[in-house]
Amino acid sequence: MKIAAGQQPTGTPVACDRSPAGADRTRDAVARTILEQGPQHAADLADRLGLSPAAIRRHLDALVADGLLVEREPRPSAHRGRGRPARTYALTDAGRAAFPHAYDDLASTALRYLRETGGEQAVTDFAEHRAATLARELEPRVSADAPLATRVQAMADALTTAGYASTATAVGETAPVPGVQICQHHCPVAHVAAEFPELCEAETRAFERVLGTYVQRLATIAHGDGVCTTHIPVRGKAD
Repeated sequence: MKIAAGQQPTGTPVACDRSPAGADRTRDAVARTILEQGPQHAADLADRLGLSPAAIRRHLDALVADGLLVEREPRPSAHRGRGRPARTYALTDAGRAAFPHAYDDLASTALRYLRETGGEQAVTDFAEHRAATLARELEPRVSADAPLATRVQAMADALTTAGYASTATAVGETAPVPGVQICQHHCPVAHVAAEFPELCEAETRAFERVLGTYVQRLATIAHGDGVCTTHIPVRGKAD
């Protein structure tokens, strides 16, 4: 199925609703504690943050599912006494990238210099180069012969591996245009893309290349939304 670029869904991203703000703040506190203190046991985190064991487990499971934390087996030398040794939780590269760092400033400075010396086309060319690199990374994971929903899920999984903490959710008949939405809960270049939207535009075209169909960006973290949302329309039961 190939949907013409003029056939665009309207409305808001319906498949990417985030957890309540309180949960987001707690998960931020969990991740920041691990950033500042190093890998932590669930019990230690619960004590530090004043949470119940059940509550800390829910937040840890959510952060692991989003690709921001990873569960690690303890070192043999660290275990003493009886019972099963407690696992620790550590930040992934995506988890570390979620916190402010100097790389954003360096990238923004480099792109400003590129724009000053080479003009807007130089920035566009760079954005296209970056998007093409991402597409080459995703393409081996997405079978061109698979049904559209399967391709979308495969690309969401590949994006998560690349650090974007992505999910894919079907949007039913209640949506203006039924389809599938990819929700990217993390963007490694969000702060830079806020100043240089060419990065988001080129990435959207890369998604079209990988999926082999028209897609539409409904929301981006770079523009202040909570999640980057890409809508992939479908017609009927087959693409």
